[in-house]
Amino acid sequence: MACAALYCRLSNAAFGRVVNHPMPSTLLLLVTVGILAVQSATGVSRSTTDVVPTLSASHTGTGDLSREKFPKGFVFGTAASAYQVEGMALKDGRGPSIWDAFIRIPGEIKNNATAAVTVDEYHRYKEDVNIMKKMNFDAYRFSISWSRIFPEGSGKVNWKGVAYYNRLIDYMIQQGITPYANLYHYDLPEALEQRYNGLLSKNVVADYANYAEFCFKTFGDRVKNWFTFNEPRVVASLGYDDGIFAPARCTNCAAGGNSATEPYIVAHNLILSHAAAVKIYRDKYQATQRGRIGILLDFVWYEPLTNSTADEAAAERSRDFHLGWFLYPITYGEYPTSMQEIVKERLPVFTPEEIKMVKGSIDYVGINQYTAYYMYDPHIPNQKPTRYQLDWNAGFAFERNGVPIGPRAYSQWLYIVPWGMYKAVTYVKEKYSNPTIILSENGMDDPGNLTLPAGLHDTTRLNYYKSYLSELKRAIDDGATVIGYFAWSLLDNFEWKLGYTSRFGIVYVDFKTLKRYPKMSAYWFRDILKRKN
Repeated sequence: MACAALYCRLSNAAFGRVVNHPMPSTLLLLVTVGILAVQSATGVSRSTTDVVPTLSASHTGTGDLSREKFPKGFVFGTAASAYQVEGMALKDGRGPSIWDAFIRIPGEIKNNATAAVTVDEYHRYKEDVNIMKKMNFDAYRFSISWSRIFPEGSGKVNWKGVAYYNRLIDYMIQQGITPYANLYHYDLPEALEQRYNGLLSKNVVADYANYAEFCFKTFGDRVKNWFTFNEPRVVASLGYDDGIFAPARCTNCAAGGNSATEPYIVAHNLILSHAAAVKIYRDKYQATQRGRIGILLDFVWYEPLTNSTADEAAAERSRDFHLGWFLYPITYGEYPTSMQEIVKERLPVFTPEEIKMVKGSIDYVGINQYTAYYMYDPHIPNQKPTRYQLDWNAGFAFERNGVPIGPRAYSQWLYIVPWGMYKAVTYVKEKYSNPTIILSENGMDDPGNLTLPAGLHDTTRLNYYKSYLSELKRAIDDGATVIGYFAWSLLDNFEWKLGYTSRFGIVYVDFKTLKRYPKMSAYWFRDILKRKN
């Protein structure tokens, strides 16, 4: 799933006010999507001999939501990524990605889990598409594994991989599920990492553009909705600021790195890669294939802790360093002013030709929105630059006047804050000239050790979706141009650093048998998405 990684140093009070300056290591908490497994206070497993309940419409209650309440043509779907669901990680000709190298490091993944099999969508895609259809979804946002198409990142094509995506796309269309294809979800071919340090090199721009063009040429007769990258901020931040994601680079990391400069270099190359792919699509394919292309950006809503000018500025600065890092140059042709003033010469500069290519390089923007935090000015004097996260000069807080910002899901980073959805979408509308938006990820997790009976009764998730969709509809009613919504995720699956100890799916997967069981939230979607004809 999406990783809205943040770095927080907590005071002694749990989930209290936080500050972004050095403290004893015992007080350091990395608040990261799917990074730390925490034991849920309510996650006590029940006996596996409990009777599996039968779920039906009478259990769900649609409230005031229905398909008809959203604009005509509004698309509802689910989302996933290749590495998290496909399996067959090193089979049928697929080359390793940087994540295949990363998971071999002992202790990096909870229980040393791997994605060798995960939920085996490679073989079970028909079953999964059938579930989507049964639950009345319109679309599936999947990702294509670059190294399944080009095992070495470029050059020789793995036609078995191409055949798999052709089978998946064809079956989706046959069943009335519209494909939304994402070209990159964290999984750079390991060969390119070894060849020229991957995303740190501008060489990646040409290799990515060639890969993207192959996909446009091969699948574009049927795929009309494209995304270039999922959460490039997460790639740059987690991979190069603190090294907790592949390729595990940072200042003082075993793999080497520089947390003060490398995140910005990587982000710049990701933006250029995105823009190069979009230019190829628009110049050579869009007119005949009649499709659209955009990018997927994660966005935590940052609410000022107080109404002070300093806290307001800290919250806006955080939005710039999080969302604006990518959406500002894509919309306006340059990095946010706050980033230019703080990062200075460490921030790469676009050439006039690159500005022309980058500015306006989306037909829509995907926004992945899960949670919200309070932000405040920690009033720390200017220090020598050491890392991207500290450049924010902003503190995180999870409560105000003793009241938590919202209840917490299983993941330590994920607070349930529905009003954050409204504010995030409205902010994108107002700050970025009301672009066409797809709400491309939204969801919450339960602990991985939930038994089947407990997992199916996911009333917290059902209410999460109900409340967040209500806030999304309110933003649409107030003028935001939102054309679709994708729930994360259809299936419980491999959750990055957490392995199989976190469950985001609306369908429960028995990780031993791989059997699928729709949860109450899946039936709730089925009910609200029924058509009235």
